[in-house]
Amino acid sequence: MIARKFLISGLVQGVGYRYFAQRSAAKHQVKGFVRNLEDGRVEAFAQGPYKAVEGFKLDLATGPVYSRVAEVEELVEEPNDIFSTFRIER
Repeated sequence: MIARKFLISGLVQGVGYRYFAQRSAAKHQVKGFVRNLEDGRVEAFAQGPYKAVEGFKLDLATGPVYSRVAEVEELVEEPNDIFSTFRIER
């Protein structure tokens, strides 16, 4: 089990990015959250098996059709028991 925080920059707000991330998390069966940040980036936290989190990261780098992802910064985090699902935070 691994955990990662992703900070996604580019045109990622107002284009359905959080809902895209939620669908991707369900596809890869990772737990965590996604939310918009005030500086225009999107933050996502994901934990699960290595291959699942890596697949989720690849999806984040692609983004939904109307987005333009410029960068995905990845930070190593400690896995925890806080999340039982993947949710959109406001």
